[in-house]
Amino acid sequence: MITTKAKAFLFDLNGTMINDMAFHNHAWHNILTKDLGASISFEAVKKEMYGKNQDLLERVFGAGHFSQEQIDQISIEKERRYQADYKQHLRLIDGLAAFLERAKGHGILMAIGSAAIPFNINFVLDNLNIRHYFGAIVSAEDVVNSKPDPETFTKGAAILGVSPADCIVFEDAPKGVEAAKNAGMKCIALTTMHTQEEFTVSDNVIAFIEDYNDPVLTDLF
Repeated sequence: MITTKAKAFLFDLNGTMINDMAFHNHAWHNILTKDLGASISFEAVKKEMYGKNQDLLERVFGAGHFSQEQIDQISIEKERRYQADYKQHLRLIDGLAAFLERAKGHGILMAIGSAAIPFNINFVLDNLNIRHYFGAIVSAEDVVNSKPDPETFTKGAAILGVSPADCIVFEDAPKGVEAAKNAGMKCIALTTMHTQEEFTVSDNVIAFIEDYNDPVLTDLF
């Protein structure tokens, strides 16, 4: 049973609102190995998929390996491939459409806090027609420091005018849960891409769910 009540819900996007992380994994693995010549496994890429695209490239190749122009080109090409492969599968995670409507009806403010670039966030929000639910959208381009730094979530809360203690974050990635903790926020973790055991920081997690049909979520209202 969840006893925490919140004034605001902050959602990560990929893997949290849409179940698309395997498509990101394939796109990145293809770019890194076939285009850029890295020797890295599919599973190893999965573990690196947090934070900004630039951060991922620097973790794999080292800082300074690519110019900023090259990083931007690689990033856009990766996202083009991801979108081309995923678009026919694009849909909200089960139960989320009703959950967003219920939250809106209860006057709960909502924001997106994602390490994705606007190109990908707009792809999701506009194709699924859900932009109107969110009073704040924080992307990779809106922060200096990406997750697990708390800036993504603290900035979203600030735009909504809500204190961190009054927010609940929805996340699918261990580093995202850690970012929520660093922001002083409770978190609900989705196991779309990672098992419960992979969340090494979880003392701020009030529930693990597979989708938004989980009855535990009724305690939020």
